[in-house]
Amino acid sequence: MIEKLEKFGYKKVFYLLLALWFVFNIFQALLMDVISDEAYYGLWGKHLDWGYYDHPPMVALLVKISSLLFNGNLGIRFMTLLLQPITLFVIWRTIDYEKPDVKKVITFFIISASIVMFVAYGIITTPDVPLLFFTALFLLGYKRFLEREDWTSVAILALSMAGLIYSKYQAVLVIGLTVLSNFKLLKRYKFWLAGVVALLLLIPHILWQVSNGFPSFQYHLVARSTDFKWVYFLEYLPNELAVFNPFTLGAVVYLLIKYKPMDSFMRNLYFQIVGFIGFFWLTAFRGHVEPHWTIACSIPMIILLSEKCSTDNKLKNYTYKYILFSLLLVLVARIFLIIDSPITRRIGYSGNEEKYRAIETVAGDLPVIFTGSFQNPSLYSFITGKEATVISSLYSRQTQFDVWKFEEKYHGKSAFIWGDYGAVSNDYSSGFTSFKGFVTDNLQTVNRMEVVFDMDNKQLRAGDTMEIPYTIINKYDNSIDFNHPQFPVQLCVAFVQGKEITLSGTVLKESISIIPSGDSVDGRLSFTVPDLAVGEYSCGLSLNTLFGPALNSGFVTVLIKK
Repeated sequence: MIEKLEKFGYKKVFYLLLALWFVFNIFQALLMDVISDEAYYGLWGKHLDWGYYDHPPMVALLVKISSLLFNGNLGIRFMTLLLQPITLFVIWRTIDYEKPDVKKVITFFIISASIVMFVAYGIITTPDVPLLFFTALFLLGYKRFLEREDWTSVAILALSMAGLIYSKYQAVLVIGLTVLSNFKLLKRYKFWLAGVVALLLLIPHILWQVSNGFPSFQYHLVARSTDFKWVYFLEYLPNELAVFNPFTLGAVVYLLIKYKPMDSFMRNLYFQIVGFIGFFWLTAFRGHVEPHWTIACSIPMIILLSEKCSTDNKLKNYTYKYILFSLLLVLVARIFLIIDSPITRRIGYSGNEEKYRAIETVAGDLPVIFTGSFQNPSLYSFITGKEATVISSLYSRQTQFDVWKFEEKYHGKSAFIWGDYGAVSNDYSSGFTSFKGFVTDNLQTVNRMEVVFDMDNKQLRAGDTMEIPYTIINKYDNSIDFNHPQFPVQLCVAFVQGKEITLSGTVLKESISIIPSGDSVDGRLSFTVPDLAVGEYSCGLSLNTLFGPALNSGFVTVLIKK
């Protein structure tokens, strides 16, 4: 078959396979449900900004462009579909072939199609999509810089470095590992110039972080840290095998062991692969590592494997015997994800339309208030086109919804509250979907209230009675009623250790009824230290309502002693 294709020339075969890749991905994108993360980024695209709580803004720009061209699934995914063939083209241009031919083209596509998450990010819209593109562009620019150090390569490096950081913060590793692989770069003023230009391009994002209190860094560097568990460390490599395909990753390990890097560019590719996988394995000591965080090193993997297959017959035979066979498994997985089944419903790849349309039949045109994280309001808004938000608490993480503060405009108005709140909630069902909730005609939330306190004694014992001063500041445009008939407010003390949260009720020296907009209340409270195990805890004050204890204050470290 390859011999028959030779008559067309390798360029035509390359573009034909690239077009087939694009068309196949379009069908997959149309048939597979938009997942919650994509719906979340879809909302980002509707509210363009220079930064977001979870990630930089590049993915929002991609979604915005997609939504201007299409509706529905393609309104979220079109730029993702378009960007991956471009990424493949950039990777192909980076590979150093002495004489390209049809077999090298086919080998390149076999290797690229075998990397599971690389393929997924040609369909599913996430920040990893532009990260992969700008990683490929950066490596192309870096290779050209090493070869000729011209102004074009400087411009590519500057643009790609800015694009990397605007895509995802793993970009720092891509750039940092490049410098580690070649310290001589620090002696080249043109490389420094590329960095300065990239930094200038990043000023709007830096200013956004400053004005919002660096929420992304707080989330990634602090909020995601948890206690060490052996399972996080031990699950890491199996997860990486799944992300990169065990057959492909095995070939990469073989290559890294057998061959020494021949030049500065190849040494950087080695650094990228080993550095990414090694770095994130180390971060398993501070919590769970998402398998796809290492996906940027799939680009150097493709480059190295494709290049070495042209000179190593053993590696080439392995590719056509094992990696090619694994494509069948990848294909089966892709087909499975477009089939409605209990498994795909559980992981969020099907059944979403039915679930959120059912909620819409009850909520009507009312905004829907969810608790938890971003998934439910994002999918509800995407599927129904109607307004929804989420009220976070100490039991859930903060998200971009905490930056948007959509719930403020619903205060004192009617809304549908989704969730099980005991006797307050009603049972609803539609088709095969059942859920709980209730309608309020006077919504009140307290997440934007600020509580300031002073705790001098930070060494406590269970059963001790403590008294501390506090100030509650109402930052809403409306009054907050602590005796609200549906959403009463209680000031409590929260002790946090890892994911464990213990609340302690308080006795206020001065009762609180209503705090007008912009006003503050000073007082003192007393509480009894709960029966906690000996150890360090984060302690803060929280306003507890039907939605759970809100994040209203800073936290101090206290020691619970015997």
